[in-house]
Amino acid sequence: MTATLDQDSLIEYGYRRVIITIIAVLCALLEIVDTTIVNVALNDMKGTLGATLTDIAWVITAYAIANVIVIPMTSWLSQQFGRRNYFAASIIIFTVASFLCGNSTNIWELVFFRFIQGMGGGALLVTAQTIITESYPPAKRSMAQAIYGMGVIVGPTLGPPLGGYIVDHFSWPYIFYINVPLGIIAVLLTLTFVKSPKYGEKQAAKDVDWWGVVFLIMFIGSLQFVLEHGQQDDWFSNSTIVILSVTSVLGLLFFVWRELTYDRPIVNLRVLKDKNLQVGVVMSFILGFGLFGSTFVIPIYTQSILGWTATDAGLLLIPSSLMTGFMMPFIGKMIQNGVPQKYMVAIGLCVFFGFSFVMYSRLTNDTGAEHMFWPLIFRGVGLGLLFVPVMTLSLSTLSGKSIGEGAAFTGMMRQLGGSFGIALITTFISRFSQSHRVNLLANLDPTDFEVQQRINQMQASFIAKGFTPNEALGKAYQLLEGSVMKQATVLSYMDVFLYIGILFIACVPFVLMIKQGKNKVDTSSLH
Repeated sequence: MTATLDQDSLIEYGYRRVIITIIAVLCALLEIVDTTIVNVALNDMKGTLGATLTDIAWVITAYAIANVIVIPMTSWLSQQFGRRNYFAASIIIFTVASFLCGNSTNIWELVFFRFIQGMGGGALLVTAQTIITESYPPAKRSMAQAIYGMGVIVGPTLGPPLGGYIVDHFSWPYIFYINVPLGIIAVLLTLTFVKSPKYGEKQAAKDVDWWGVVFLIMFIGSLQFVLEHGQQDDWFSNSTIVILSVTSVLGLLFFVWRELTYDRPIVNLRVLKDKNLQVGVVMSFILGFGLFGSTFVIPIYTQSILGWTATDAGLLLIPSSLMTGFMMPFIGKMIQNGVPQKYMVAIGLCVFFGFSFVMYSRLTNDTGAEHMFWPLIFRGVGLGLLFVPVMTLSLSTLSGKSIGEGAAFTGMMRQLGGSFGIALITTFISRFSQSHRVNLLANLDPTDFEVQQRINQMQASFIAKGFTPNEALGKAYQLLEGSVMKQATVLSYMDVFLYIGILFIACVPFVLMIKQGKNKVDTSSLH
C-alpha cells in the first residue's frame, strides 16, 4: 500500500506537470541530438585536430559506448542517489563535458570528454522517460509517452541540419557549447520541480554488485565497439574484432548468471518476466533499427550519390519528423480511448514497409527531393504509430521501480537496434556494391556498338580538352568505371531499403499475437 501511495504522490498537476514535461523532453532532446549532430562536423574536426578518419570515428564510438553502458544501470543509480539528485548530476556531467569537448585541443582529449558526455547523456534518456511517466496518472500515460516520443523521434533528425548550420556559420566547438545554457536551465528546473520516489535504504559500497558492472561493461562495451568498427576493420578477419566479439559473448553469459544469482543485482533481469515488456524490448530494438538506420542511410545517399550539402541532406528529414511529432498527441488520445496498441503497431509496421518499398522503387542516380518527400512523410506516420504504442505497451503492466527498470531495457534495446542497424547497413552497402559492380561489368560488352560509341564520345571530349588519344581513352574508361560504381552503389541502397521493409513486415504476425494488458481479458487471443 505504501508503495502505491508513494507512486501516487509523484503524480503532478497544472503548471508543475507542464514544467516537468518540458524538462524531460529538453533533456531527451539534448542527449539524442548530440548523438547525430557531430556527424556533419567530423571533417572540420579532422582538419582542426589533425586526426585520421579512423581516429575521428572514435568521437561517435566513445559516446555510443558510454551511452549503452549507463542506460541499463540508470534505474539502480536512481535508487542509490535519489532520482532527482541523479538526474541533476547527469545533466551537470553532460553540460560540463560538452563545454570541455568544445575546448579540446587534440583528438584523444575530445574522445575522452565525449565518453564522459555519453555517461551523463545515457542517464538523461531513460530517467527523463521514467520521470514523465510517473508524473502523469495511469490513464494519461499514453499521452506522456507521446510527448516524450516527440523528443526522441525528432532528435536524430534535428542533429544533422543543426550541426550543418553551426559548422557553416560558426565553428565545430559551438555544436557542444550550445548545450551549456540549456543544461544550466535544465539543472535549475530539475532541482526545483522534480520529486524523488522513496525506494528503501541505499546499498553500502561493499554490497554493490561490482562484478555485475564489470560484466556489463565487458558485454555492452565490446559489442558496441564491434558494431561501430566491424565494417571498416573487415569484421572477423581482424583479430581485435574477434577477441572483442568473444569478450562480448562471455560478458553477456557471466552478466546474466551474476544478475540472476546475486541478492542485489545492479540490473534487475527478473522484470523481463513481464510478457508486455518482453514484446516491447524486441519491438524497441526493431524501432531503433528502422529509426536510426533510415536516419543514417538517407543523408549518406543524398550526399554521396546526389551531391547534396550536409545541411540540405539534414533538412530533407525534417518534414518526416514533424509529421511524427504532429501525430504523437492524436496517437496518445487514441490509446487513452481504448484503441488496442497492438493493432496500431501492426499498422505502423505496414506503413514503414510501404515507405521502404517506395524508396526501393524510386532510388536512382538523380532522384530529386520531390520524389522522396511523400515517402518520408509516410515514414513519419509509421514511426508515430510505432513509437508511442510500443512504449506504453512495454510499461503498461509495470509499477513502482519496475517502470524505471523497464524503461532502461527499452532504451538500451532502441540504442542497440540503432547500432546494429547502422553496422549492418554499412556492411551491406559495401558488400552489395561490389557484387552489383561485378554483375554490371559482366553485362557491359566492350564489343557492343552502343558501349563502343559511348567510349568513343568520351575519348573525343577528352582529346578536345588537350589529352593525347591514349590518355583520353584511359580517362574514358575511368569515367565508365565511375558511373558503373555509382550505379552499383545505388542498387545496394535499393537493397537496403527492401530488406528493412521485409524486416518490418515480418514482425506483423508476432505483434498480433500479443495479449493486451493483464487487467483486460483479450478475447481475440483465446482460441
